[in-house]
Amino acid sequence: MAVNPELLEEIKEKLKEVKEKGFQKKILITDLTPRDGQQCKLATRVRTDDLLPLCEALDKCGFYAVEVWGGATYDVSLRYLKEDPWERLKRIKEVMPNTKLQMLFRGQNIVGYKPRSDYTVKKFVEKAIEHGITVFRVFDSLNDNRNIETAVKAIKEFGGEVHAEISYTRSPIHTYELWMKYAQELAEMEPDWISFKDATGIMQPFECYQIIKGIKEVTGGKIPVLLHNHDMSGMATMNHIMAVLAGVDMLDTVLSPLAFGSSHPATETIIAALEGTPFDTGLDLQKVSEAAEIAKKIKKKYKKYETEYAGVNAKVLIHKIPGGMISNMVAQLMEANALDKLEEALEEVPRVEKDLGYPPLLTPSSQIVGVQAVLNVITGERYKVITKEVREYVEGKYGRPPGPISKELVEKILGPGKEPDFSKRAADYADPHEWEKAKKELQEFLGREPTDEEVLLYILFPMQAKEFFELREKGELHPEPVDAELPEVAETKPGEVPGAAPVEFEITYHGEKFKVKIEGVSLESEAGKPRKYYVRINNRLEEIQLKPFKEAIPKGGGVEAVESAEEEGIPKATEPGDVTPPMPGKVVKILVKEGEPVQQGQTVATVEAMKMENEVHAPIDGIVQKIFAKPGDQVNPDQAIMRIVPHKEDKSYQ
Repeated sequence: MAVNPELLEEIKEKLKEVKEKGFQKKILITDLTPRDGQQCKLATRVRTDDLLPLCEALDKCGFYAVEVWGGATYDVSLRYLKEDPWERLKRIKEVMPNTKLQMLFRGQNIVGYKPRSDYTVKKFVEKAIEHGITVFRVFDSLNDNRNIETAVKAIKEFGGEVHAEISYTRSPIHTYELWMKYAQELAEMEPDWISFKDATGIMQPFECYQIIKGIKEVTGGKIPVLLHNHDMSGMATMNHIMAVLAGVDMLDTVLSPLAFGSSHPATETIIAALEGTPFDTGLDLQKVSEAAEIAKKIKKKYKKYETEYAGVNAKVLIHKIPGGMISNMVAQLMEANALDKLEEALEEVPRVEKDLGYPPLLTPSSQIVGVQAVLNVITGERYKVITKEVREYVEGKYGRPPGPISKELVEKILGPGKEPDFSKRAADYADPHEWEKAKKELQEFLGREPTDEEVLLYILFPMQAKEFFELREKGELHPEPVDAELPEVAETKPGEVPGAAPVEFEITYHGEKFKVKIEGVSLESEAGKPRKYYVRINNRLEEIQLKPFKEAIPKGGGVEAVESAEEEGIPKATEPGDVTPPMPGKVVKILVKEGEPVQQGQTVATVEAMKMENEVHAPIDGIVQKIFAKPGDQVNPDQAIMRIVPHKEDKSYQ
């Protein structure tokens, strides 16, 4: 962005103005540590038991609000923590009676990854308010504000507070005029606040000043404005000060142990920076520091979830990819044994982003773009495999993209000469009967009438919810272990015990050296099932699942290899008709039956990877001879989900 000299003069005048006697504007602070802070820095893995002391301390600080729920917390609670997110919210409310509780709400997507019916959106809002949420940060990742209308109306109807968000990005079509257009659209909905959100952290300070000032002007100063600015580029603290000068009313921050980088400017830093100025927050730095000490202990306990992508990285100014999105891509490439293609994947992201009309890279558009970029790279051909989400995006089922979609991609998905139709809202494509269907299915599964909260869990994350309900019924809800819970291993010096396996060593792989230490191994192990090992690689703790085929045991001073019993399971793909997933993931649906005829290219299964559903297609015409995998199974690209044989080879077909 080129800086207009007149803008510089305007800022100088503003600095003079703040010196005038009697000028005073208290800047409000919302602290995001229990939700966005731990999501950015610790993969949202902090359990409720560890969050409660922090929340109790934050309740004494006097923040405008504290963000405790929404975003990825709902999903992660089910997948990894084995906790009921509704129960988490209830428990947090009990220790925070004096503070507004805030959640991040993905508009028509709620807290999931695909648009839901208006009824489901309203029901979720009703229940969230009932369980303690007051403030809803509502956004749509495409800035298609039709996708937040239902949520905004529902929040008002049930007595909540609406903070309607504009999501920032940088592209040829995202101009100052477009930001002002979005602000005017939001103003017409009469929200309580307008939030300007840079989820990637690439906005420049002078641009920040101009946009915040512009929003205040186009809305006539009638709606307060806040800034939500991640710090990947390191510019967010500067943006906070520029926003204050531009007239912003509130800033989002995170306690210092989990601040900066992929997170936000530190709460303590911003309080201290404004202390004694006309913009003094009025917050007690000592009380905030006490809460920060608790956050420091949390960070230490959950250090295994810190990644190298959570710090300041100026490359984000070039590729515009948030740290969390890079972490997801790295994980996917590692599982596909293609981590050497990371740079290629990062370079592919902006191309996919352009093809899809420059959507801002935040949930769910970041996953839609990121997964497709990874697929384009590991398959060696752009759009050889197209995810279900990309198809639905082009069909308009996520809403109207900010810019035009690539004509070639449109025709590949819709057919020659076809054009996408974005006249409908995303909700118009959702199943209007999804609530009744989900309730009926869940009643059959549970054997009783489900609660509204259980129905919402099932609608948003059906596979994870079913698994959660089953484990809860069995009394087996066990979260992932963290460092403090790792089983100890007995260590000895090399050579002291014949046949002992090394637990700390250095390996050289493709010319790179890695220091490796085995920290622990799970005590439980079912026959034929993988065991969990906890391995520290270059000082980062990783959990791996190891399924042995041969084990070494001491014999006569030497070591003998003994084959382990192998369970029957998903075989390696060996035949031309073996159906394999494009990338590692979990089977969501099997769409055919054994003995059923299929055509080459037909979708026969869907596999979830990076929280997106990937269609899996039949490689040949033929008959489904054998299905090896079932929904819930983890599969890799070298495994056969099912086997299809040509018609002439299938005796049952003859």
